[in-house]
Amino acid sequence: KAATRGEPSYVWRAGQERRFQMVRRWVELADRRVLDVGCGIGMYTAAFRRETPHVFGVEIERERAIEARERAAGVVQAPGERLPFPDAAFDVVFSHEVLEHVADDRACAVEMARVTRPGGHVVVFVPNRLYFFETHGIFWRGRYHFGNVPLVNWLPTPLRDRLAPHVRAYTAGGLRRLFARLPVRVVHHGQIFPGYDNVVARAPALGRALRAVTYFLERTPLRFFGLSHLLVLEKL
Repeated sequence: KAATRGEPSYVWRAGQERRFQMVRRWVELADRRVLDVGCGIGMYTAAFRRETPHVFGVEIERERAIEARERAAGVVQAPGERLPFPDAAFDVVFSHEVLEHVADDRACAVEMARVTRPGGHVVVFVPNRLYFFETHGIFWRGRYHFGNVPLVNWLPTPLRDRLAPHVRAYTAGGLRRLFARLPVRVVHHGQIFPGYDNVVARAPALGRALRAVTYFLERTPLRFFGLSHLLVLEKL
């Protein structure tokens, strides 16, 4: 289950805070109605409550949904492909590293757009196919091997999907195609590098150097090799 559904954020560190501040940079949150799709145990859900009391979450795993409700009361158990909310119910719909795990990512994208009000925003983080590592592990000879595996996502798609059938990774074009023909427009699409929190904890100087170098690269064409896409859409 951990391989196929992924692991949520269990702690709040600099990397998560950095991503949250990116959301704040692109989207107004104060007093807005926010939905966290695939909220896990509610770490980002709790962060949104700093900005607004109107925070809701959806999580497919019952145990995680129960824990998330300790951080935001409006959490329900449901799949992202069938959001239990009416049309245009939210100002901001957020999804953090979730689309790569759902059974039908296009259906989930359609649902996120559906429950966003006109003028509201959809904010998505997903893995980047051009990143140097597959961070979700691979299957080899019928067994799952956890860890960062280099260059898997650079392989031809049929071979890549044999090694990592449990998780998707997106090219820039592939991510945008998920939302093609939906009533949305792209406000921002970029790539970001990791937070390096584990590296900073073990080797602070190295971690700080990695942050300085790769965060600078986010302002250059080399950002295309970042860990994740950040896509911000406006509902028309």
